[in-house]
Amino acid sequence: MLVRVRAAGVNFADILVRRGRYPQMPAFPVVLGSEIAGELEDGTRGMAITPGAGGYAELAAVERAQVVPLPEHASFAEGASFLLTFLTAYIPLTRQARVTPATTVLVYAAAGGVGTAAVQLARTFGARVVAAAGSAEKLEVCRELGASEAYVYDELPEDLKADVVVDPVGGQLFSQGIARLRPLGVLLALGSAAGPWPETNPGLLVGRNVGVQGFYLGRLLRLDPELVGAAVGELLALWQTGAFRPLVGAELPLDEVERAHELMESRASVGKVVLIP
Repeated sequence: MLVRVRAAGVNFADILVRRGRYPQMPAFPVVLGSEIAGELEDGTRGMAITPGAGGYAELAAVERAQVVPLPEHASFAEGASFLLTFLTAYIPLTRQARVTPATTVLVYAAAGGVGTAAVQLARTFGARVVAAAGSAEKLEVCRELGASEAYVYDELPEDLKADVVVDPVGGQLFSQGIARLRPLGVLLALGSAAGPWPETNPGLLVGRNVGVQGFYLGRLLRLDPELVGAAVGELLALWQTGAFRPLVGAELPLDEVERAHELMESRASVGKVVLIP
């Protein structure tokens, strides 16, 4: 079905595709954008993941099964900031890790799209949430979203240990996150915005009784759409209660897409950057 796009979410994967560094590069030419919110032909408000691309547009063709109702209280910009980020945080936190009120969750890139979702969700589950971000200016946002503690990366206490580490960053933070795990803890590897993951010796994991769980929403959508659909329903129910809100850090016109990508690449924004056709 056709969706008149009212907002398109910008994700780091879009930048990687543009730079030719995404692991599963699409065939060119391609219209970027994997997440939209807008109106169906009958005026119904909805949001959708557009597998592959196509969201940076005025009209997008979407599989009917991919369209999710946009709650009445939500703006189009919030709708375009919801599905990818919250599913990427929610499924690992509920299916791949054990999160209880006794859990300490350390969230890297806590002021970004996935990070702000993870902070709010872990807080909703009653966990102690420790946020880590790249600049001091972002720490207050993390606290407002529910983090009990917030630090710039190089100021994280040396003795800080976590049961769960949420890592959308990769690079050297991946290795540092493993070192911070308590026994039976798990690092959730959600992305590699800082570069490739370092080689990891399984003996390190075995010897310390810790684990690493990887998550890639695009492939899970293809392999187990029923699981993803169930998670969407659970998230919508939580959103209706006011347990969280998608954080929109910037809204820019579609013709300022280069500026939108610059905001993400420079880590100058918080939450999600959204394009408005």
